[in-house]
Amino acid sequence: MKSFYKHPFRSLFRGASFLFSLLLLVRDFRRSVIAKGDAATIKDRALWMHRSCSRYVKLLHIDLEVIGEPPKGGLMVSNHLGYVDIIVLCAVAPCVFISKDNVKRWPIFGYFAGLGGTLFVKREKKTDVGRLAEEMQVVLQSGTPLALFAEGTSSGGETVLPFKSALLEPITNLDLPVTPAAVEYSLHDGNVSEEVCYWADMTLVPHLLNIWSKERIGAKVIFGEPRVHHGDRKQLAKELHAEVLALQQKVRGKEPACVS
Repeated sequence: MKSFYKHPFRSLFRGASFLFSLLLLVRDFRRSVIAKGDAATIKDRALWMHRSCSRYVKLLHIDLEVIGEPPKGGLMVSNHLGYVDIIVLCAVAPCVFISKDNVKRWPIFGYFAGLGGTLFVKREKKTDVGRLAEEMQVVLQSGTPLALFAEGTSSGGETVLPFKSALLEPITNLDLPVTPAAVEYSLHDGNVSEEVCYWADMTLVPHLLNIWSKERIGAKVIFGEPRVHHGDRKQLAKELHAEVLALQQKVRGKEPACVS
């Protein structure tokens, strides 16, 4: 919250802009999804989410750089540093996310995540993972990219945590590509781990107020080569972990990137 106390008016102005933009997003959702009724598709929701997140990238003054080609279908597997990842990744490409069930109860964010078609899972319940696998296949076969944070939780970004393999099972039975990705942030006026990443025992409202107070946030997204995988999900988890870790190290090497 240190940054908030230094720049309270900037934070409050952006907070007010955030709340006002919610009204615009609801109006857009009514026109682009609800108005289509039963004809509305998974892709319609993903495109709405893409437009919404593109708006918030600008509102948060995120300088977004992209390395590589965003996926056009299949599964995208990325490291996870917090809720800002969702805004950044969805601003880069329309996609549907998999999220922990407790996110549904987040104020505002949970509601809008549901509108965007997010698949929620109770990871601690094996029966719920089985139920989610069926929903994942529906999204994957729709041609809309499905984004998975395979670490199962967020971190401060020091490294990439081991990947959990349970939610990788559906992709091993389909001839669809898996694209590894890594997200990295930078700040010139703060600490990324403490002020951009959302993890450990952080709470949402103070974190938001602090993020809104930042002059600018640097964000880089790097994509690896998409590949079709078959076979053992545990082996796939190890391979993807190694690929995402390598991408994280590559982007930290400050290699040339394409501005999105």
